[in-house]
Amino acid sequence: MNRLLQYTTGIVFSICLMVVLLFTSVEAAVYWTPGYFEKEYSKYNVTEAVSMTMEDLLDVTDQMMAYLKGNRPDLHVETTMGGIHREFFNAREIAHMEDVQGLFLGAMSIRRGCLMIMALCLVILMLLKTSWNNTFPKSVLTGSGLFFIGSAVIAGIISTDFTRYFILFHHIFFRNDFWMLNPETDMLINIVPEGFFRDTVFYIGFLYFSSVVILLVLCVLLMRKKGKNSK
Repeated sequence: MNRLLQYTTGIVFSICLMVVLLFTSVEAAVYWTPGYFEKEYSKYNVTEAVSMTMEDLLDVTDQMMAYLKGNRPDLHVETTMGGIHREFFNAREIAHMEDVQGLFLGAMSIRRGCLMIMALCLVILMLLKTSWNNTFPKSVLTGSGLFFIGSAVIAGIISTDFTRYFILFHHIFFRNDFWMLNPETDMLINIVPEGFFRDTVFYIGFLYFSSVVILLVLCVLLMRKKGKNSK
């Protein structure tokens, strides 16, 4: 019974860890990668599409990303486009970004919740006198492996038709049609075209899967070390 409780707690810990790594990968891609937006904007000729200098475009982007984190009260951002001083975002775009902010802050809240559960799991495992180089890595390997396989299957499905699942994502997570923007009137869709989203999703996937692989390798090494010590 004690061993079963240890494994169950370890698996819960690992699933929460997978969620933390996933949301952290999202944050790392769009907030922690130096020059990411500039590289993508250059790749898709965004400055030409919106008639802005790279400096002004990156300033608007900084304001937008600060808003998503809740570090800015609104998205009334003034800039210069085609030689004209104006607000960058219109009412429809602001309404959509309010929804996006809700999703992002919700994801960060879930991450904090998972971190709290992980801390509780560690306390329980210590009270159960869990083997940290045998039982714990085995349970983490099991939970992480299952989550990893599920994520890989989903990623494989999405890669077969990114546009289809990109639209499906919006239908699932948004209860209105504010995300359906017009490139003739809405600048947001011009600075983050579908190619940008595709690159970002794949980059997030790369960061996430890399971190999971490292975790799985560490678990295997710990178990092998335990096996060698027991001989």
